[in-house]
Amino acid sequence: MTPTRDQKFWMYEKMVISRYLEESIEKIYLEGKKPIFNMANGPIPGEMHLSNGQEPCAVGVCAHLKPSDVVTSTHRPHHVAVAKGVDLKKMVAEIFGKRTGLSGGRGGHMHIFDPSVNFACSGIIGQGMGPAVGAALSRKMQGKDGVAVAYIGEGAVNQGAFHEALNLAAVWKLPFITIIEDNAWGISVAKAQSTAVPDNSVRAQAYGMPGYQVRNNDTYEIFRVAGEAIERARNGGGPSLIEIETSRLAGHFMGDAEGYRPKGELQALRARDPIPAMRARLMAEEGLSEADDAMLVASYRAIVDEAVAFARNSEDPAGEEALQHVFA
Repeated sequence: MTPTRDQKFWMYEKMVISRYLEESIEKIYLEGKKPIFNMANGPIPGEMHLSNGQEPCAVGVCAHLKPSDVVTSTHRPHHVAVAKGVDLKKMVAEIFGKRTGLSGGRGGHMHIFDPSVNFACSGIIGQGMGPAVGAALSRKMQGKDGVAVAYIGEGAVNQGAFHEALNLAAVWKLPFITIIEDNAWGISVAKAQSTAVPDNSVRAQAYGMPGYQVRNNDTYEIFRVAGEAIERARNGGGPSLIEIETSRLAGHFMGDAEGYRPKGELQALRARDPIPAMRARLMAEEGLSEADDAMLVASYRAIVDEAVAFARNSEDPAGEEALQHVFA
């Protein structure tokens, strides 16, 4: 299974939008937080986890999904949210904590929720596994079309929720796919120091489901493997597990000094940045010119700039709104 021309350009668009969104957020996040860093200050308070480098994991999978399909993501969710079609203006407003945000500014960047495209994420490690399995079960019980996809990091495979969810998905033969984004680091702990097996796709065998591993952050290979797994799920073939070897081009969170990385690792990862690689493929395969690329990138960036302006100009929620939508 290879992507069509339209799918290639769709994936490139979402990758560029996600990256530029995070570059914009990175600059804005630091406003008001210098010279003494206080994460409560500035227009974007709280922690911030960037997904730059992991864009192929999002587009290669979401290229096969419909708005009715369910996706749960992690505390590093922006690339998946963009690829799933989450309303960008409302998402950025939510990151800014504004009234016009997806949840009225209550959730922030780790709790993006857009029911119009069936997307949610959580800051709790592995938390999205159970809800995604539940969504897959609901589709099967109601006889509805649709699959559920749960994104997790490689550190989450050592959580009990991971194993419980896979077991039930296999027992009930649900239309469910787990995507493990293996960026090699669980905060500051290397995968080899926390996980007994070097390749988590082998864990699928314990639950009688197919397991795939995609190396080198390869957008086309992710597209191929995800397409196979999603088609299988839609046709009643049950769950699958996919581990993707990807790259985290920033720290675990903004402000992370990254002293745990071996010397030269980050430079080597940046040399394999997936966006220039995707651009080169489009130039070689689809005749994309430098001039056309510049026009495309400018149009993609304009979408992000408009969303950021919308968020900046939106009202802050009133203090008493904190008491709404909660259990008394």
